[in-house]
Amino acid sequence: MDLDQGIETALIDPGTPWQNGATESFNAKFRDECLSLEWFRYRAEAKIVIEAWRKHYNQVRPHSSLGYLTPAEFVAKLNGKDAAS
Repeated sequence: MDLDQGIETALIDPGTPWQNGATESFNAKFRDECLSLEWFRYRAEAKIVIEAWRKHYNQVRPHSSLGYLTPAEFVAKLNGKDAAS
């Protein structure tokens, strides 16, 4: 880090996951729920499995940060509130 030039690190320092808890939480879920369960033989296979997990995570899986709604349910709820306003 060169503080004289106003330059700071943009990466999370090793051993300091609290610098970006949201990213660390997502990475842990991705590793535990997808990567640790598979043994990829080919890059194409990894792309298919990861894309299926991504769609499930973003469209089907309830998120505690959204009040245990799926992202689609959360958006529908927001749109319903906006329409009522």
